[in-house]
Amino acid sequence: MLPLTAGELRGVWGTVLLPLRDDDSVDFGRLADQLDRLAAAGLSGIYAHGTAGEFNTLDGGEYDRINELLAATGVPFQIGASHPSAQATVDRVRRAKHLAPGAFQVILPDWVRLHDDETVAFLTRVAEEADPIPLVLYNPPHAKTPVPPALLGRLATAVPSLVGTKTAGGDREWFQAMRSAAPGRAIFVPGHTLASALALGAHGSYSNVAAMSPAGAVRWYETTLRDEAAGLDIERRIGAFFAAHVAPLQADGLSNPALDRFLAAVGGWTDAGTRPRWPLRGAPEHAVEAARRAARDIVPELFLAEA
Repeated sequence: MLPLTAGELRGVWGTVLLPLRDDDSVDFGRLADQLDRLAAAGLSGIYAHGTAGEFNTLDGGEYDRINELLAATGVPFQIGASHPSAQATVDRVRRAKHLAPGAFQVILPDWVRLHDDETVAFLTRVAEEADPIPLVLYNPPHAKTPVPPALLGRLATAVPSLVGTKTAGGDREWFQAMRSAAPGRAIFVPGHTLASALALGAHGSYSNVAAMSPAGAVRWYETTLRDEAAGLDIERRIGAFFAAHVAPLQADGLSNPALDRFLAAVGGWTDAGTRPRWPLRGAPEHAVEAARRAARDIVPELFLAEA
């Protein structure tokens, strides 16, 4: 596909989850079925190798094969070249560049915290390797090196191909600071805060709600664009569902990849399983069953296709 511009980076993007066999190997047949379902959901695009895709567990062959399946879907796609090692990130960009994704998503090296100069040096080098494919910086709250607005502005100046960032978002002042520091860059937020974040200036989400219901997440986004109040009401109810059924698992120490798998099991649209790769734990089945019933009661709009 053609490289994405910052102005084109919009909407709800769905993630690839790893369907695992009992021996922890990737079941590529189930993965192909999952990609077919994502491609049919009406998403703005699909991305691989984010947190939910357990990018840090993949070997080179797995990474390459997932990318090939993703590129064959015929829908817009982004490839995560993220890795805790800077050198491995560069290698992943080189391995996948021939597939011409719309963008590469990257994290900052994640064992030691980087100095601002080192952050600029890292992203500059990755951009050179990726050219002409643009970059999206994934900087979640647990990142070792946080990127506040001032540093994002410096990165945007040094790396013109940086078209967007995924963060946890913030309040009105935070969004104003981001727009001022890095004008024109797309700001993506977690899926469950999309409606309120759009009102503050966000452009889309790499969506955990799409992990639960890809088509439902699209319907919610389109509803919000037409009727902000209706979108905010759905967000309020999504928040109530998360507080009742996701937050307790999070408080018990369940990892983010396990939580995304839990949401997919609640939605029931793909057979990805609840167990992440070793040594991470998965959600218990009784939690899935209770949440599946509650989700359809609390936010039925996400599951209209099932009616």
